[in-house]
Amino acid sequence: MIGRLRGILALKQPPWLVVDVNGVGYELEAPMSTFYDLPEVGREVALFTHYAQKEDSVSLYGFLRESERRLFRDVQKVSGIGAKIALAVLSGVSVDEFARLVQAGDVTALTRIPGIGKKTAERMVVELRDRAADLAGGAPAGVPTAAGDPVADAVNALQQLGYKPAEAVRMARDAAAAGDDAAAIIRKALQSALR
Repeated sequence: MIGRLRGILALKQPPWLVVDVNGVGYELEAPMSTFYDLPEVGREVALFTHYAQKEDSVSLYGFLRESERRLFRDVQKVSGIGAKIALAVLSGVSVDEFARLVQAGDVTALTRIPGIGKKTAERMVVELRDRAADLAGGAPAGVPTAAGDPVADAVNALQQLGYKPAEAVRMARDAAAAGDDAAAIIRKALQSALR
């Protein structure tokens, strides 16, 4: 999978952009929230990516912030929602605003996002309410978010394995020792969980 790209922004024409990485042009689709903050064409850009493969197509989506990519992925877990609506959500509201709307159960405001009807908005509220707090803050409370922080990386990995945010934080903090990298913390946390 392609998780991140860094290169020269060669083209930006919403919703498409092309990033030249050492002579290879990657075409990505991106939400307007990303387009608003892109540098000028010809400048360096780093994007988090989401790679999607279907029977008849392959797509690559780009995001300036990890929180946007996480929301894009979470929204698609709601039954009946695909990439097109997930991009519309990110183009229509910020991650924090979306989390606030879901937590408040504001179906009316959610239906103002293009492509989202009342039933879809209701499903979003029901299926995403538990995760909305995590989306808003980007990371659970008490988790360091500095790039390359082994505890934060371990927490993220544990969440990807299916542990709830609070549980992942507890597991990573209990397992962490001075000098441990993320892999060591994850290994110790999982061993602890199996006991």
